[in-house]
Amino acid sequence: MFNDGFASPLTEDLREALSDRARRARGTVLTATTLANSGHPGGSFSSMELYTTVYSCARLRPDDPGWAERDRVVVSHGHTSPGAYAALAMAGFFSADDLAAHFRQANAIFEGHVERHVPGIEWSTGNLGQGLSAGVGFALASQFTGQPWHTYVMMSDAEQHKGQVAEARRLAVKHGLCDLTAVVDLNGVQISGRTLDIMPVSVASDFEADGWRVIHVDGHDLGEVHEALRSATSSAEGPTAIIARTHMGHPVSFMLDDYDFHGRGLSEEEYAKAMNELGLESDLEVARARRAEGPGTPPVPVASSTLDVRSSASRDYGPEKRTDNRSAWGSALLDIGESNEALPMAVLDCDLAVSVKTDAFRDRWPERFIECGVGEHNAATVAGALSISGVLTFWADFGVFGIDEVYNQQRLNDINAANVKLVVTHCGLDVGEDGRTHHCIDYVGTLRNMFGWKVIVPADPNQTDRAARAMASMPGNVCLAMGRSKIDVVLAADGSPLFAGDYRFRYGEVVWAREGADACVLAMGTVAGAAVKAADVLAADGISVAVGIVACPLALDEDAMARAGAFPAVLTVEDHNVLTGLGACVAESFAEHGKDPRLIRSGVTKYTTSGAARDLLADAGLDAAGIESALREAIGR
Repeated sequence: MFNDGFASPLTEDLREALSDRARRARGTVLTATTLANSGHPGGSFSSMELYTTVYSCARLRPDDPGWAERDRVVVSHGHTSPGAYAALAMAGFFSADDLAAHFRQANAIFEGHVERHVPGIEWSTGNLGQGLSAGVGFALASQFTGQPWHTYVMMSDAEQHKGQVAEARRLAVKHGLCDLTAVVDLNGVQISGRTLDIMPVSVASDFEADGWRVIHVDGHDLGEVHEALRSATSSAEGPTAIIARTHMGHPVSFMLDDYDFHGRGLSEEEYAKAMNELGLESDLEVARARRAEGPGTPPVPVASSTLDVRSSASRDYGPEKRTDNRSAWGSALLDIGESNEALPMAVLDCDLAVSVKTDAFRDRWPERFIECGVGEHNAATVAGALSISGVLTFWADFGVFGIDEVYNQQRLNDINAANVKLVVTHCGLDVGEDGRTHHCIDYVGTLRNMFGWKVIVPADPNQTDRAARAMASMPGNVCLAMGRSKIDVVLAADGSPLFAGDYRFRYGEVVWAREGADACVLAMGTVAGAAVKAADVLAADGISVAVGIVACPLALDEDAMARAGAFPAVLTVEDHNVLTGLGACVAESFAEHGKDPRLIRSGVTKYTTSGAARDLLADAGLDAAGIESALREAIGR
């Protein structure tokens, strides 16, 4: 009767069962939001027939929420969490009593916006405009993995104004995602009033203009809703949008179409009146007593996954020819693809394949390459959803787009414990002529704000090669950041390439390129080579400087920091905002561990002009001469 994936038409028995579920779910919404004295009951009510039909009839297993072949249901208007949670409870995913008692309670799973740790919720949203992109990611993952799921994205009408939604619509049509259905609750009301007054959007026309099949329904008529979903699920004509005309607060008389109930719980007097209209008994006092007992339903474990990625032989780059880190990354990507032909793997691009060096991969495996156009917000979220669906997912872009422009999307990837392998090129002043709008000088500091992201800033092509291979097997979201210019290979004291041969990248390790006693340099990224050259010049003058190359500023090795902290003076060097990158991480480490060397931080101190990278780095004191000068000043020689 339930969870057959809309294979069967709606029977009268099923209609009655769905109607009863929707009615009881509304009661649970009212109890939960009234007890919490907050929440969004109005939109939960307008979406209730939609939620009830999808969660009751899609191919889901309430007793096994993680079933690999399940349909994916994404809730984009995450503020209607009471409605989504209540429909899930009525479908048997967890106790409705627990939801009613513990909604928005500290340490309970039923948060104010939908979260992945609730059984049945696939993606944490709430920031409007994210859900369709996640849905596109899940639908693409179905193609990449060969799993037969259908993806449903539950949406509001107000969020259709957001640009990311348009980016997602177009990518879905480009890839012919006939196993993707958007269900839009067109209730015409948002938090401040009527949608037509705040920002009019022709929702159906926008979907149609981008090539979607559109079905119009009465969103409170279970027969129309079920038939539309059945038609969408069986369609081979590309993605389908179901535009459901609904009423905020339906069917409670005093809530109907009143935007006041968009974002507030009812008073106890209003609650009693609404429950009476629904023909339900009040259970507010029972829920209040249960709330005092503490949270009940346990969370679904949400952790970053690891894939069985086969390793491949590293490439060595010698001192005879300069090359850029991004070319080394591109070659490593090819090797990863060759070694993992049987593994679902996707590389996303935003119209920069030649610059970010994914063009060779694209030419070799066009079916594994997703061109998102100039749509970075969508690409970031698509990558996140792909990455938690069994697909090895790389996204390569310029730093200013892949980090700065999509901060919120990367934050949500962090919250969702995604597994994105983000590769950003053109970072720092090394972008040179592109100018200050494109000088991404906060690639460490931005991701440092989050709790799960790993950051790798390699020093030369050899370290880049090995870091790229290592990141493929690392769990969680990992960012590989590099500049644009061709650079020298970093050499060991004996003249051999430091990161070639048997060197293997280990996250968090500080590699000592030079030994010394008078001072220490901790260098990150492409300026590490200049730091080594400066140390060699000083050595010729009898000044002994140790050089530690730091590729992982967010995971500083404690032994290395203890070693550095024992020097009388430490200089940090980075092509990055001096306030938020390596220098800040080192200062924090020294302070926390009681180390007190004289610390000098050298980095980017202002927005600067266009110009050749070598000139901009020299002006910032980040070339060999500038680093040498800073060291001489630090040790008084």
